[in-house]
Amino acid sequence: MSTATGAGAPGGGRADPETGAGPTIGVEEEYLLIDPDSGLLLPRVDPVRKVAGLHPAVHHEELQNELLQAQIEIATPVCQDLAEVGGHLLRLRHTLAAAAEATGCRLAASGTAPYAPTTPPEITDAPRYHSIRRDVSRLADEALINGMHVHVAVPDPRTGVEVLNRLRPWLPVLTALSANSPLWYGSDTGFASWRTVVFGRWPISGIPPHFADAQDYDRRIDHLLEAGLIRDRGQLYWQARLSARFPTVELRAMDVQLRADEAVMLAGLVRALVVTVMRDAAAGRPAPQRTPESLEGAAWHAARYGMDGTLHEPATGLSRPAADLAGDMLAQLAPVLEELGDTRAVAPLVERLLREGNGAERQRRELAEHGRSGLVAMIAAESAAA
Repeated sequence: MSTATGAGAPGGGRADPETGAGPTIGVEEEYLLIDPDSGLLLPRVDPVRKVAGLHPAVHHEELQNELLQAQIEIATPVCQDLAEVGGHLLRLRHTLAAAAEATGCRLAASGTAPYAPTTPPEITDAPRYHSIRRDVSRLADEALINGMHVHVAVPDPRTGVEVLNRLRPWLPVLTALSANSPLWYGSDTGFASWRTVVFGRWPISGIPPHFADAQDYDRRIDHLLEAGLIRDRGQLYWQARLSARFPTVELRAMDVQLRADEAVMLAGLVRALVVTVMRDAAAGRPAPQRTPESLEGAAWHAARYGMDGTLHEPATGLSRPAADLAGDMLAQLAPVLEELGDTRAVAPLVERLLREGNGAERQRRELAEHGRSGLVAMIAAESAAA
């Protein structure tokens, strides 16, 4: 999970919902550093960053520390299209994977650490992280989770809040599609996205509330700051929020993906959703009316079952087969995906996911067929694959 203030997060340019020009986009991914044999965490972020930083194709701002010394985060530059997103993700993953191998570990793009030692993991030696460790106590010891964050540019805070309000019912669907964290401390949790459950333990987390307008958004966050409930806007752990530093909406509902092309697919879905709801708002179309308990229940259900079974339709909240809902989502977004030139990077990958399963299903299948060593090898191989 990201605990940073957003200093190195990908920014975004301005977006015009009335033209065919798509908003700019950026992606952050969090990875684990694991032992190539046991899959246990290895606290080697400093040597991995040092080796990776020597690569001429990597800028130091693209590599960021995380709360734990066995984690590392990347942030792409601002991108105009999905081909650019994919190129940066492959470049950064390959560089980090090579650096990890050179320092005796492997890069793991898994939403949770499938295997972890019984002793608490080492915290990154920085004042902010030590302060967070003191504040949240044992939660820091169990922060063995990795997300994928997608930034999409919005023209102004008013539009950004409109987007947040209208995206809320879609967050469980994105959680289900991206679920890639079924294992925890060596056992199957029964959940497709255990990261979502662990992340939800932190304060000011889960699906964001509905906001009356941009002023309401700022007023409520100012209250949290004044009350000492958060120290800065980086501690808003909602599944979607306005970036504190860039003109973007930041979606954080998704597990990090095993494969880079799956991350590109999700980035494309997120951008198409943002464009669609921006246009709905501009046209005065009413937003779906869902109660907080309906949304929270749908979010829990998505984390529990992923794409195995049912999901809840964003507009009505009623249960439907997950594959049918994913197909309807793709059909609804098809005009925008085509307009942005994103169809080929998104539609075939959604169809592949429905055939082969999301990361959670593939992790479980690999563990059942090839055991612990096979799972560790598969996660490392897919994390660095082209």
